[in-house]
Amino acid sequence: MINDDDKQLFRASVDANAPIDKDSTRQVAHQANQPAFTAYSYITEARLNGSEIVAYAKGGLSPKIIKKMKRGDIGYTPTLDLHGQTVVEACESMSQFMHHHQHEEFVHIIHGKGYHSENGMSILKTQVVSFLSQHPQVLAFNSCPDKDGGTGAVFALLKH
Repeated sequence: MINDDDKQLFRASVDANAPIDKDSTRQVAHQANQPAFTAYSYITEARLNGSEIVAYAKGGLSPKIIKKMKRGDIGYTPTLDLHGQTVVEACESMSQFMHHHQHEEFVHIIHGKGYHSENGMSILKTQVVSFLSQHPQVLAFNSCPDKDGGTGAVFALLKH
């Protein structure tokens, strides 16, 4: 005879397992949503030139996936355009955007090149690079190919 404790244990185990999408090559991870990232710091001085290529990758990532990202060979990606936003607004926008799209493999963030900034230095680009470098879900990012915004935008690879 099965007692109520055994039934509850079984139900808790079954309910906690993620379903498998049999039509896809990857498993669907229905993990509890992570809270929005808010532990970022603000940049007060632009350190990146608008035409400068940016790249970052945590160790152990496949060079193939980095190469695909650099070519823009990644299919559909949700896009966030930060043009016209202040550093504070941009951080808030990125935090919400990344939270909303935390189960995506890639995101596309357009920060612009800072053509209207002093000395061609881009404060938003500098902030985006800083934010993504601090974000615990970001595995890699780099400037986009020209067709996707060039050095005025980045693709970011996320843990999902």
